[in-house]
Formats: sequence, C-alpha cells, structure tokens
Amino acid sequence: MAFKINPPYPIDNTPIYHVDMEDDVMGKANNNGTIIINKNVKPNQLPDVVAHEKIHIEQMKRGDLDYDDKNVYWMGKVYPRSEMNEGAHDLPWEAEAYKRTKNA
Repeated sequence: MAFKINPPYPIDNTPIYHVDMEDDVMGKANNNGTIIINKNVKPNQLPDVVAHEKIHIEQMKRGDLDYDDKNVYWMGKVYPRSEMNEGAHDLPWEAEAYKRTKNA
C-alpha cells in the first residue's frame, strides 16, 4: 500500500551557485532551473536577489519567459538583446519580478 506524505514546509531544491560575474549583474536565472549569483553580492542582499531570480525561474516554468544568446522571449514577443538594457525595471518580465519582490 502506498501513501503520500505532504510536508508542512515548502520544498525548494533550486540549485544556487555563487560565481564571478560582471559588477553590475547581481544574479541570473538559467533555462535549466539553476540560479547563479554574483559572488560579490553582500549577505544582506542575497535573499532579495534569490527571490527575484526565482520569479524568473517561475516565469520560465509557466512558459512566459525564455531566452537564448540573441533574444529574450516574453509571452510570444521577441526582444532582441542588442536593443535592450537587460535588467531594466520596465521590461515586462523584470516589472513582474520587481513588483513581486518589492518587499521580499
């Protein structure tokens, strides 16, 4: 007989790696479900950066966000990376992440 146990806590197994990154980049959500964080992020900033990047992971899982080396794809629209300031608050995927992590 099989049974299912529902834990009383949320399970989050998102792999997070701390790496060298450009100074103006704090973190990045990857297509493979991992998050990389700039190793120079201050400990008090870390929870906010991780929360922000987890929103992007969620956006990718639900199929709203994807990217490759040349473009970012948001809800069927193509945004050329060469024509944008990545991380800008007015980009739709960033607007959602900043709004939802405003008080994180």
